[in-house]
Amino acid sequence: MADEALARAGLHFDELNKIRVLEPDVAQQTVELKEECKEFVDKIGDFQKIVGSFIEVVDNVSKEVEKEKMKAIGSRNLLKSIAKQREAQQQQLQALITERKMQLERLRIQYEALQKEENEQNEFIEQFILQK
Repeated sequence: MADEALARAGLHFDELNKIRVLEPDVAQQTVELKEECKEFVDKIGDFQKIVGSFIEVVDNVSKEVEKEKMKAIGSRNLLKSIAKQREAQQQQLQALITERKMQLERLRIQYEALQKEENEQNEFIEQFILQK
């Protein structure tokens, strides 16, 4: 009966026979909710740590990808440069070949002319010797 009168007044006894303002069931649910909230906050903290680690890893990978990208661009530019140099060198060599062919032809013509002159001079010498 005293319990009912106290319950109407909003007062209750707990398992240790202490007077409480909340009902024992509500107090138990409040304690459980508090524990669940603490677990939730702990899990959120763990999640934030994991996300932080993940972001750090992604940032590092991003930096590495950026480095490799720059290396690839540099290599591609170097390759283009080498190709242009090779093409220029090939043109220079082709011009040199053409120049040497022209020089060869000029020297061949000069050689033939000199041979002809030598033959003429030899004939002249032979005729001169025969006339004496």
